[in-house]
Amino acid sequence: MKLFNIRGGVHPEDRKHLAADQAIEDLPLAPLLHVPLQQHIGNAATPAVRRGQQVAKGELLGIGQGPISAPVHAPTSGRVMGIGSFPAHHVSGLSVRTITLQPDGKDQWLEGIEGVPDPFALDPDEIAARVAAAGIVGMGGATFPSAVKLNLRKKYRLHTLVINGAECEPYLTCDDRLMREHTAQVLDGARIMAHALGVTQIIIAIENNKPQAQAAMTGAAADSPAVRVAGLPMRYPMGSEKHLVQTLTGRETPARGLTADIGVVVHNPATAFAVHQALRLGWPLVSRLVTVSGGAITRPRNLRVPLGTPVQHLIDYCGGFREEPTRLISGGPMMGNPLPGTRVPIVKGSNGVLALTAEEVNAQAAAPCIRCANCVAACPCGLLPLQMAAHARAGDLDGTVRLGLMDCIGCGSCSYVCPAHIPLVQFFNYAKGEMAARGRAKQKQAETKRLIEQRTARIEAIQQAKREAMAARKRESAGKPPAQTPADRRAEA
Repeated sequence: MKLFNIRGGVHPEDRKHLAADQAIEDLPLAPLLHVPLQQHIGNAATPAVRRGQQVAKGELLGIGQGPISAPVHAPTSGRVMGIGSFPAHHVSGLSVRTITLQPDGKDQWLEGIEGVPDPFALDPDEIAARVAAAGIVGMGGATFPSAVKLNLRKKYRLHTLVINGAECEPYLTCDDRLMREHTAQVLDGARIMAHALGVTQIIIAIENNKPQAQAAMTGAAADSPAVRVAGLPMRYPMGSEKHLVQTLTGRETPARGLTADIGVVVHNPATAFAVHQALRLGWPLVSRLVTVSGGAITRPRNLRVPLGTPVQHLIDYCGGFREEPTRLISGGPMMGNPLPGTRVPIVKGSNGVLALTAEEVNAQAAAPCIRCANCVAACPCGLLPLQMAAHARAGDLDGTVRLGLMDCIGCGSCSYVCPAHIPLVQFFNYAKGEMAARGRAKQKQAETKRLIEQRTARIEAIQQAKREAMAARKRESAGKPPAQTPADRRAEA
């Protein structure tokens, strides 16, 4: 398959050897599971259980609210110990509404859960509805509700589904192991999604440092002419959705647009696997694969983890720390976020837990910019990171936006190649956060103005009604006929 070159990118040491040869293991249940009601982009789910209730595995714990939301389900059978606040799997460490579940050890599925004998006989809307009901979101880390993407066929002319098996972040190997060990299920899930999207071809894209996954998927797809496996060059951030599509098709996604604008939808292998389980078995999303790795981990592993499991439980299963980590990260080292602690639970978007040593982090103090333009050459979006950072440092957010801030994917390539060790991507993340805060404030101001105008109109209507009632009483006391209302005059006309 012909591939097309993209600009920029870097070649970090992948360090995948730490966990790539470790087969998937089932993590034993923790004493308590903390299941957040917000594990996805969009509105948080609303509790569907009460404290003290006994639940079965797969039973609904939280109901999705609105079109951009997702339900959450019990990762195992047990007793609901409480519904309250618990630290989020987020760099802020802020608490979110969480359901705490005490497993009973039976791991018993909810009665009546069953799959569909032939998913391809279903209407696309029915497939999307079942995916939504299963609580499936983007498993590559974006956590966008998958059913929404499956319904893009209603708005766009689609022709290709891409399964993004690049997994270009260093250390992470859970997608690699999934494609090697559950090849048929991943392919089946991809074919079900292609049927729902109404597309005619599937491309399974895998970086060339995963030859076993490439061979497994190629063999499984041998009898499917509509499925192709593409070997990708090892260049970060090849897993970026828009750059992946450009590499495969030669077409560039419009700025701030969707790949659906050019007829392509992208999903993760773990999402395809979850769709297979939801349609074939009737299972909602209650667990996921997580790579636990890094130089500070005693025994790196790829684990199948029930959602809500505390990070500390994963670390303990992997033998704990061989040395105190300098940095604890959720996801990959390039785009992942620092974890606020090991109490936080694994959520739907958690594809990795990394404990990195000081040598791996190689943190150094920032020095003045030497204007080498390495960051410009590395930027896969063709931006000018050094100028954007200068505007961000000066507080000129509008200038940063004019230079393309909203096109930045936050991949960190610019920071990686900077010889002065300037944390460029941190400036951009700060600026994006400030712009989002401005947007929320503007929206709040507009909503406040609308409510004030509505209140003013209501008060004026009440006062007008009082004036008309008073005038009617005066006329009645004076023996005059009541004044005609506008409705009376229209009726006579």
